[in-house]
Amino acid sequence: MKILFVVTSHADLGTSGEKTGFWIEEFATLYYVLSDAGAEITIASPKGGQPPVDPKSELIDAQTDSTNRFYKDNTLVDKMAHTLKLADIKYDDFDAVFYPGGHGPLWDLANDVDSIKLIENFYNHQKPIAFVCHAPAALVNTKAKNGNPLVKGKHLTSFSNTEEAAVKLVKVVPFLLEDELTKQGAIYSKEADWSSYTKQDGLLITGQNPASSEAVAKLLLAALE
Repeated sequence: MKILFVVTSHADLGTSGEKTGFWIEEFATLYYVLSDAGAEITIASPKGGQPPVDPKSELIDAQTDSTNRFYKDNTLVDKMAHTLKLADIKYDDFDAVFYPGGHGPLWDLANDVDSIKLIENFYNHQKPIAFVCHAPAALVNTKAKNGNPLVKGKHLTSFSNTEEAAVKLVKVVPFLLEDELTKQGAIYSKEADWSSYTKQDGLLITGQNPASSEAVAKLLLAALE
């Protein structure tokens, strides 16, 4: 099975002067669950090359077995430094696509035309699409074949308003993901802040936060099998 991972290329946390990017744990957990199961994984980003890492995902309390494995995995670290350009990716080369979070996707993947087209193609060709945390931002401008928002009537989750408030970024982010998905007609649900929670609606798999990564990985693997 061939799986595409799409990571953000966006590094600036709004006008806060702080940095953002992709969340290491969400990337690494999915990567190892899937590659250990035999998946061949390709990594792409809007700009290609080395994607920015969310500095908060490098803090001690954000580390897990999968992040520790990633830091020692020189082959994967090198692969991550040379992501392919999203514009060069063809959906028919892959069986599924996964988007890890971090705050970066709120700025670039939400509006990236190549990403939007890619998700629509995966969905329209019956291929699973999975997201964790802030990554469902990549869905907010996608459309179904009938022209409605792709998320309309779909049961999903994402990083919640209360979690955004807890990290004190409500005024920094371009939009609150829970609100935006709801506005597009999604049937949004969540569990307690920072607890593992996932929703699967057909081909669409979403996880609320970093604690949900492993559960999303298992759902994606089951969808592929």
